[in-house]
Amino acid sequence: MSDSLKQTISEEIKNAMRAKQSERLGTLRLLQAAIKQKEVDERTELSNDDILAIIEKQIKQRKESISAYEKAGRTETAEAEKAEMQVLSEFLPEQASPEEIIAVITAAIEAVAAQGVSGAPAMGKAMAIIKQKLAGRADMSELSKQLKARLM
Repeated sequence: MSDSLKQTISEEIKNAMRAKQSERLGTLRLLQAAIKQKEVDERTELSNDDILAIIEKQIKQRKESISAYEKAGRTETAEAEKAEMQVLSEFLPEQASPEEIIAVITAAIEAVAAQGVSGAPAMGKAMAIIKQKLAGRADMSELSKQLKARLM
């Protein structure tokens, strides 16, 4: 994506309007509104990384909603949330491979061990390293579980 992510989202909104894809359009408008709200709140222009963080947050919210709707037996609503999640996922970078994830976790553990940190503080320091390398390319909660299993 050589364009800014914000421009890409704007173009996708126009394309959805032309194609009369109302569900997709609604999701994209919600995303654009969240981006504008953050820019207004912080009085700054958001970078692509900031926008990716917003997208990840919205995807996480959708996952939680899907789980709640499925438990409540509201499958239609859960399907709508899944469709929204799919639209949002289009804007994330290519996901990291399992091999790359293992390599990054191993490197982070080695870096933290080299600093002489162990136990609970090691978890935080290692997650900071992992987050920096895999932000937007992997599910951080899954990475946290994998890291915890390797550290304990």
